[in-house]
Amino acid sequence: MTSTVASVSPGSFLTLHYRLSGPAGVVVSTFEGSPATLTLGTGQLSPALEAALLGLPEGTHTTIEMPAGAAFGERSADMQQWLARQELIDMGVENEEYAVGDVLHFPTPDGQGQFAGVILDFRTGAKGDAVKLDFNHPLAGHPVKFEVQLIGVL
Repeated sequence: MTSTVASVSPGSFLTLHYRLSGPAGVVVSTFEGSPATLTLGTGQLSPALEAALLGLPEGTHTTIEMPAGAAFGERSADMQQWLARQELIDMGVENEEYAVGDVLHFPTPDGQGQFAGVILDFRTGAKGDAVKLDFNHPLAGHPVKFEVQLIGVL
């Protein structure tokens, strides 16, 4: 009897370790802890990263290099926005001392998830304190190295 090795296809359930790196180094890695589990096509990875996994057989350990903008799109100036500190408070973001480079997490409108923004700048004016946030993915507009070890494919 011959056994066939499962390979990644749309809708596959995966158990894997992965590491995403950009020019500044590693952004996220599961190799030091428990592997990730996800279903392809549910938006847990960017479409470009999911496409890079298609066809890979279970047991594969590889590194895929993607050119600038391919993995998470280009950086967009529209994704940089000023928010009044009161808006942060109203959204449930704690009123604490912030610094440029801090990452703030916000609830999604449905309350089921989160999204993040990086603090770029501050201003104080007649309307009160404001914070400039960058909601671009940290790797948007950058080349990305995607290392993956496929542990299981269902």
